[in-house]
Amino acid sequence: MAYFLKVSKQQSRTYLSIYESFYSPDIKGTRQRSYRTIGNLDKLIQSGIDDPISYFQKEVDELNAKRKQNLMNNKINQKLISDVSPEKYLGYFPLANILNTLDVEEHFKYMQSSRNFHFDLFDVVSSLVYARAVAPLSKRRTFIDILPSLFKEFDFSYDQLLDAVEFIGSEYEKFIEIFTTATKDNFGIDTLNTYFDCTNFYFEIDRETDFKRKGPSKENRKDPIVGMGLLLDANMIPIGMRMYPGNESEKPVLRNIIASLKKRNNISGRTIQIADKGLNCAQNIIEAVNQNDGYIFSKSVKQLNEKEKTWALLDEGFQDIKDKDGNLLYRYKSCIDDFPYEYKDKNGKKICRKIKEKRVVTYNPKLAKKKNYEIDKMVEKARTLSGYAAKKNEYGECSKYVNFTSVNGERVETVINYEAIEKDRKCAGYNMLITSECRMNAKFIYNAYHNLWRIEESFRVMKSELDARPVYLQKENSIKGHFLICYITVLLTRLLQFKVLNNEFSTSTICNFYRSFKVVKINDNRYINMTRSSDFITSLATKLHQPITNYYLTARQIKMMHTR
Repeated sequence: MAYFLKVSKQQSRTYLSIYESFYSPDIKGTRQRSYRTIGNLDKLIQSGIDDPISYFQKEVDELNAKRKQNLMNNKINQKLISDVSPEKYLGYFPLANILNTLDVEEHFKYMQSSRNFHFDLFDVVSSLVYARAVAPLSKRRTFIDILPSLFKEFDFSYDQLLDAVEFIGSEYEKFIEIFTTATKDNFGIDTLNTYFDCTNFYFEIDRETDFKRKGPSKENRKDPIVGMGLLLDANMIPIGMRMYPGNESEKPVLRNIIASLKKRNNISGRTIQIADKGLNCAQNIIEAVNQNDGYIFSKSVKQLNEKEKTWALLDEGFQDIKDKDGNLLYRYKSCIDDFPYEYKDKNGKKICRKIKEKRVVTYNPKLAKKKNYEIDKMVEKARTLSGYAAKKNEYGECSKYVNFTSVNGERVETVINYEAIEKDRKCAGYNMLITSECRMNAKFIYNAYHNLWRIEESFRVMKSELDARPVYLQKENSIKGHFLICYITVLLTRLLQFKVLNNEFSTSTICNFYRSFKVVKINDNRYINMTRSSDFITSLATKLHQPITNYYLTARQIKMMHTR
């Protein structure tokens, strides 16, 4: 087996590449794969290389010499321990099964037909999705360390991997449309209620671009960020994603993205936007109602006017919701009234409207305990800083519990503000939900809003479980391609969680399975299952009708796991 320099012509232009020949056990013969794409011959000459063919042939000769030396060293050293683990990741197979069910491979072929790629685009993307599920790493480390450890074999070079990521990023909205349609056709989607949220991802590199811009980061970082809007159906299945520059405000993004995603994915009928308090504003609310859509959002009880706050905190009219053991989960009460909203349009014209809303006040004892704990910590910090005569700017958030008085214009005296502390304690555990859905019962409103954590969980899956950031990629299309890989992984995980496993297991449990389920080859046809038994594995074996609880697995059994 050896490296060789390949000279190819495309549309009267000459291109150079380094290829590698290798033995394939599948065909029991020699195959070839791209090792590195060099580029256009004319451009190489223009860059100062007089004879590119001779120049890069030397590199090929050096690669072959190095390979020969390594083979000799291996024979001499007789390594007792292999550098490559005999274990193969197989935990991704439910994703492969679902991806096979979606039947999108043909569309990938259509998409890549516009490019003269010498690799299978679907092969690259599916491999990256599986690799991100089992071990989310950088693209280079994924190629070197993870892809060879998948049970699935791959046949593409690192440069081809990067080309694929850049290409799918340039067409990411089309690929999302393909997956949304396939999801609808094969699993069904429920768009009666649509969930939406925005987040952002930061970059380790400080340099801004037209796409990576410094803006309001949810993690209070000063690095360049990109924004992402994610739309999910009533069962929390992703049905749309939109990337946008990090300096754009999320409030108009919400309106624009929801409208465009509904149009692109043929989502008709009425949708209810469920968003956190950071995304509500008068314009969003009025425009939602004008479009015959609805909304549910939260508002801090502390921010209510005195009349509403008095009603909210009045210990009358509450209904208790308890668990099976009689423990209080939460309390709620509601009212319906007309509420005024107004904003100025881009021409400065004031837009006013009264909207009939249902307002639901809830009290959660667990939330109250958490809030009081946070208040105690801030009060303790304020007292400590006061004792050390700290400067005002050192107090941070806890400064709201301190009164600062200047003495003789030289020093500042501090007094703990017990009135402010008491006001916050009175509001601890309380929250108000505001909705256009006046006919919706209060309990359903509460449950619908608190399903928002599932949206946020989707982002946590992307940010932590799937390690979407920090992002080191530089080109806009490569960035979009990276997040498309993350999106597909989240989509397949959600389909597994909700459509296959009926939401009986958490995302964390599923992701742990991806990483832990491994096999070791003992001969050409038999593998050992290295994974410890668990309730999840037993349930998955039953749901998918797969022998994953067996100690021994055959090559045929494993192949069948990847198919419908």
